[in-house]
Amino acid sequence: MEEFEKKVSLRDPMEEEKEEERDKAGKCSSKTVDLLREFLGIQQRRAEAYAKLKRGFGEYMESCSGAHGELAYQQVCSEVTVEFNECSKHVLRIESLFLNDPNYGRVDLAHLLRAVQTQEKQKLNLTATIQVLKKAGRPSERLVSHENCSFKKPMEHECVHLHEITEAAGTEEAEANAQYDNDLKEAIRGVQDAVTAINEHLEEVRYEIAALEAE
Repeated sequence: MEEFEKKVSLRDPMEEEKEEERDKAGKCSSKTVDLLREFLGIQQRRAEAYAKLKRGFGEYMESCSGAHGELAYQQVCSEVTVEFNECSKHVLRIESLFLNDPNYGRVDLAHLLRAVQTQEKQKLNLTATIQVLKKAGRPSERLVSHENCSFKKPMEHECVHLHEITEAAGTEEAEANAQYDNDLKEAIRGVQDAVTAINEHLEEVRYEIAALEAE
C-alpha cells in the first residue's frame, strides 16, 4: 500500500517537462524585455546627443561664425559623433543576439532594430546636410571674401567680385536661391519622415515589452 502511494505521488514526467519549458520561456522573455529596455535607453542617449548637437549649432550661428565659435562647434560635432558610434555598436550587439543567439531566436525584433538603425543613419546624414546649408546661407546672402582683391591704397581696393548686373546674372542668382531653398526643405522633410518612422518603430518595441510582461 505504501509503495503504491509513492508511485501515484510521483509527478508526471510530461508535466515536469512542460513546466521546465515554461520556466525556460519565462526566463527568455525576461531577457528579451531587458534587451528591449536597454535599446530604449540607447535611443534616449541618441536623443540627448541630438539635443547637444542642436544646441552647439545654435551657439555657433549666434557667435557670427567666428574662429572660436567654429572651434567650439567642431568639438561638439566630434563628441556627438563618438556618442552616435557607441550607440550604434550597442544596438548592433542587441540585434545580433536576437538574430543569432538560440536563447532568443527573435528575427522579427532583429529586423525591427535594423529598421531603426537605417532611419537613424538617414536622420543623422540629413541633419548634417541641414547644418551645412544653414552655415553657408542662401547664395544671394553670403558674405564675400576679399582675399584675392588687390589693394592700392589703405581702405581702397579693386574688387574682383564687381560685375555688371545683367538679366542673366539675376536669373542665375535666383536659380541658385531656389535650388538652395529646395535642398533645405527636402532635407528638413527627410528628417521629419525619419523621426516619424523611428517613433513608430519605438512604439512597436514598447508594445512588445508590454506583451512579454503580460505573459
